[in-house]
Amino acid sequence: MSDATSPRRLALPFQRSVNPLGIVLFAALIAVALPIFWLGFQSLGAAWLTPEYSHGPLIPLISLYLFLRELRQAPPHDPGARVNRWPGILVIAAGLVLGIFGNLVQIPDVVTYALIVWVGGVVLTGFGWQRGKTHQLPVLHLVFMLPLPQFVYWQLTIFLQLVSSELGVWFIELAGIPVFLEGNVIDLGVYKLQVAEACSGLRYLFPILSFSYLFAILYRGPFWHKVVMFAMAAPLTVFMNSFRIGMIGVLVNSYGIGQAEGFLHFFEGWVIFGACIAILFLTAVLLQRLTPSPLSLRDTIDMDFDGLGAQAARVLSIAPARGIVIATLTSLAVTAAFLLTPAPDRVLPGRDSFALFPRGIGDWNSFTIPLEPETAKVLNASDHINAVFARPGQPEAYVNFFAAYYDKQTEGSGIHSPEVCLPVGGWEVFSIDPTEVTVRDTVYGSFTLNRAVIEKGLSRQLVYYWFEQRGKRMTNDYLAKADVVWDSLTIGRTDGALVRFVTPILRGEAEAEADARLQGFMGELLPRLPRFIPE
Repeated sequence: MSDATSPRRLALPFQRSVNPLGIVLFAALIAVALPIFWLGFQSLGAAWLTPEYSHGPLIPLISLYLFLRELRQAPPHDPGARVNRWPGILVIAAGLVLGIFGNLVQIPDVVTYALIVWVGGVVLTGFGWQRGKTHQLPVLHLVFMLPLPQFVYWQLTIFLQLVSSELGVWFIELAGIPVFLEGNVIDLGVYKLQVAEACSGLRYLFPILSFSYLFAILYRGPFWHKVVMFAMAAPLTVFMNSFRIGMIGVLVNSYGIGQAEGFLHFFEGWVIFGACIAILFLTAVLLQRLTPSPLSLRDTIDMDFDGLGAQAARVLSIAPARGIVIATLTSLAVTAAFLLTPAPDRVLPGRDSFALFPRGIGDWNSFTIPLEPETAKVLNASDHINAVFARPGQPEAYVNFFAAYYDKQTEGSGIHSPEVCLPVGGWEVFSIDPTEVTVRDTVYGSFTLNRAVIEKGLSRQLVYYWFEQRGKRMTNDYLAKADVVWDSLTIGRTDGALVRFVTPILRGEAEAEADARLQGFMGELLPRLPRFIPE
């Protein structure tokens, strides 16, 4: 975000003939890399169909505009200048290698980030190090077209849901309406509103961040003005989304749920986006008033499109430089190695469906509870079970057994940690610690699991959970994901599961008694589990 208070420097007019060899060479540099990044393109296409990333197709166009704008302002190229293209060639190679790694482990997110590294390398190679490094801001802008990694997406979604709920309730209370918040559920008495994934603010966050990045680059004012406008994008989006939730709550209280749903559909899209954009412009006006500038407000934002077509046409006269030839041949060799080297065999172990899981274990009998459709969609598991076990005459001392099994954990689906999801249901995590337990006479033996005590009002529950990963029991979801990558490369397996046991801590009951109940039940159930979650 360079400071652009000085008058614009326009490149001198140029007349260049078409260079067919250079065009063919540049096209070949792009074409030979396509097979490596194809998985990433498929992932982007799927992500751009979702509301959160529907702005994605605009990002490359905006980046192209920023690039041509910078190119127009750059001084004319000196044909006699020495150009160092080796850093670009190395960055291209790094992007290709990272893309191959993403293909081997079948993680599209890795491939898409590798694509941006590769684009940065192409810019560095085409212009050389000295010129190319000044054109990396448009390349960096491409980050806004990428979906977040799943584990980051869900952590951020849950956090924004809770923040939006708290602020939304504050707006409702300002209107003098009695309201109670339990997790992400806003209780208005007659109606209950759930701040779901669509209300988290992510739908607006990424477009607004992208726009503020663009705004900061085009803004011709002091650098600290740019920082302020970019830094305020995220809190502004969350605040405006919370205001929307608050207004929905007021309408629900006054007119009923039907009116609120109509308002929701009208107010959830371009109105919020437009309001955020307007506030950013007003911020620019305020900053100009507080800090006198020689520029008029009209000239503060550089939106001149003159001469961009001529700059785009310069690709037709690209010279077949030796560095570009080396980059193309290097890309061809790397891609050929990728295509000719067989991918590691994928192993999908045999297992029984959870539909066959025993309904009776010892003197424990069970019934299953189907998941809500929205919950099942978010879970996105290959198979799951949600069963409640209890002994005859002791229904209050039940044990809830939940397991979610995934055939693949690398292609957009994966385990969500209960530590992230529990607060959404209104439960507060009182304590959570890794704890070693021993399950005798089973393949499990002694292992470490996560032990948590959760509370909601006067209710308390004891939770055991761990990540069952191909014969290994893990407590850290990040290490579990890293282990999936390793096993994908070494043994061709990416299956795994989340296993969770929950029991209430009854009134007058010590935590040790609830521990004994859970561990006793696990001793009877776990010997049966490898049929359904393979070792």
